[in-house]
Amino acid sequence: MDLKKKVLNALQDDARYTPKKLGVMFGVEEKEIEKVISELEKDGVIVKYTAVINHEKTGEELVDALVEVKVTPQARAGFEKIAEDLSSFPEVKSVYLMSGTYDFSITLEGTTMRDVALFISERLSGIDCVTSVTTHFILKKYKEGGILLGNTKKSKRISIHE
Repeated sequence: MDLKKKVLNALQDDARYTPKKLGVMFGVEEKEIEKVISELEKDGVIVKYTAVINHEKTGEELVDALVEVKVTPQARAGFEKIAEDLSSFPEVKSVYLMSGTYDFSITLEGTTMRDVALFISERLSGIDCVTSVTTHFILKKYKEGGILLGNTKKSKRISIHE
């Protein structure tokens, strides 16, 4: 595996790794790791360093929703312009073009269910090309960004397969 891929995999696992630590891990000089990271950032491969936060433990009240959006593609722009429009809202955390029964899947974040509902009814549904919206409120997160959240202790329930 080439050094760039090793660095990417390591940083994806834990963005707190320093170039010095990565150099030790891969038997490479720290300066070489710094050069690789700089190139990956410059090329837009590494876009952002972030933390996975378990908001239940912060006491902060947030409401997340997954929203399925059907649209009528715009002439000559296809889905690109619509994706740009959807992405422009600060409440929208992610936008994905989908195959299947709807066109886009977006994730929203608000402070209350009312905030999310108002965003959908007043702003999202007001976009001309949006033909239908289905909203799914996230009730509890068990895993985020590949990380288990909350109580990870093994269940005391008896397996019927034992």
